[in-house]
Amino acid sequence: MSANLPWLHDAQQQFAAQRRQGMLPHAMLLPLAEADGGVALGQYMAALALCNAPLADEPCGHCKSCQLVNAGNHPDFHLLQADGNQIKVEQVRGLCQSLMNTAQQGGFRVALILRCERMTVAAANALLKTLEEPGAATLLVLQSDRPAALLPTVVSRCQQVQVARPSAVQLNQWLHSQYPQLNEDLAWCLPIAGGALQLAQYVADGYAAELKKLKTAWQKSLESGHLSQKLSNLSAEQLFDALKLLYQVLQDEMHAGLLDPLQQSQVAQLAARVMKDNQQLMLMANVNYLALCQSYVLEYKRLKK
Repeated sequence: MSANLPWLHDAQQQFAAQRRQGMLPHAMLLPLAEADGGVALGQYMAALALCNAPLADEPCGHCKSCQLVNAGNHPDFHLLQADGNQIKVEQVRGLCQSLMNTAQQGGFRVALILRCERMTVAAANALLKTLEEPGAATLLVLQSDRPAALLPTVVSRCQQVQVARPSAVQLNQWLHSQYPQLNEDLAWCLPIAGGALQLAQYVADGYAAELKKLKTAWQKSLESGHLSQKLSNLSAEQLFDALKLLYQVLQDEMHAGLLDPLQQSQVAQLAARVMKDNQQLMLMANVNYLALCQSYVLEYKRLKK
């Protein structure tokens, strides 16, 4: 059941120790995005809390509780996630009511709330009393992609799990263990993918190689002052990733230390424009992608004169 993600091991071991010692808190905040394994870690915690006979800090997989968890119908496990873009107050009230019932399997009652930052203010406020007084043998795990967006009143009522995104070294070691044929550092792709698990999917389906080609195309276009054929044929689906790559190329140039102060400032302004455009394009339709990309190359050519 445990996710084979090395950067989660310390948090898993800490949780397992609390479980063995009978010192689990009533509410835990898991500040790790789904794309980096946050949901996998939350599922591990829920399964281990519910397991009747853990083995080596892992759910045994054989007891009745584990069988019910694996079948997706454990009566004492409650999964809450957004209905559309929000977790609504009615959902939280229903969860709180369910947690008042006696545990049918005689162990923990566990609630896993995914992307809990999507709770409306009313929903978050409805959860506060349960976070304070959840009842005996009750565990609430709140996973968040954006913990900074949570209400302080929610954060203060949870024990925060100490877990971080994978380092570049951890990421590359893990990717190479999954894909031994890899012979390059792909940590630069992480901001584009948004997380380690998505990056692994990019490797599997060949999209990581496509991103490398797009990044090289930007580098050559800026150097020559002419938009490459690769960028001229961008699809609508590729545009957002392409702009993130351009931002990355510009950032790399700024960090190389080869620009004079004026050029440094101008490249920074261009990079800021690229990211602003990327955000605004999400709300727009019928954009002339070719003209937009050409404008970046022409602006870069002008400032480097």
